[in-house]
Amino acid sequence: MEVVPTAVVILAAGSGSRVGAEVNKVLLPLRGVPVLVWSLRDALALPGVRRVVLVVRPEDREAVGEAVAPHLGDREVLLVDGGSSRHASEWAALQVLAADVEAGEVEVVAVHDGARPLAGPALWRAVVAAAHESGGAVPVVPVAALVHDDLTAVTETVGGVQTPQAFRAGLLLAAYRAAARDGFEGTDTSACVAAHGEVNVTAVPGSVLNLKVTFPEDVALAEELSPPRPAAG
Repeated sequence: MEVVPTAVVILAAGSGSRVGAEVNKVLLPLRGVPVLVWSLRDALALPGVRRVVLVVRPEDREAVGEAVAPHLGDREVLLVDGGSSRHASEWAALQVLAADVEAGEVEVVAVHDGARPLAGPALWRAVVAAAHESGGAVPVVPVAALVHDDLTAVTETVGGVQTPQAFRAGLLLAAYRAAARDGFEGTDTSACVAAHGEVNVTAVPGSVLNLKVTFPEDVALAEELSPPRPAAG
């Protein structure tokens, strides 16, 4: 597989309100390490990764720094303050990466939700490779449990979109700059690219294991589904 110069943005600027925690949910323990560390290790293991940006709430900077430091080894990550929305947080990270993108040091940017700890290295590699080839890539899983307004079942093929989502860096940066000029905010990375760029996006098979920690039961479920604790960094 071709090694693609890549930057990774991990969004960790949420809270623990719906999960019932007093701390940011990405700092909750999962097999002995913070939820965020699982995604961070996957990102750092990507062949060709040049930059890793963690987007955090200003009040979480110290806690996140202390949580991830023991797992970095000799690697470095950038901590960036997030915005008031997901889109604003992504834009803050891309502005930090802009110089590397414009210099050609980064060819693909992957954006991931830090509350999805079980994406796994194979999915990360797949979306980066597909984005490098086609322009963009998102993980998609079938969604069957949907109904119409009249409560009849949705029978056509429907896909649920996950993260990490990856895009060619120049296209992604241009889309977010255009969105900033227009005052547009997307619900996720692919929404902004779809609204402000002509990009062929590849659907990469996602996984039902790639759950998002949102509610209290998700923490316990992730514990059951997760592989043995990763080795120390």
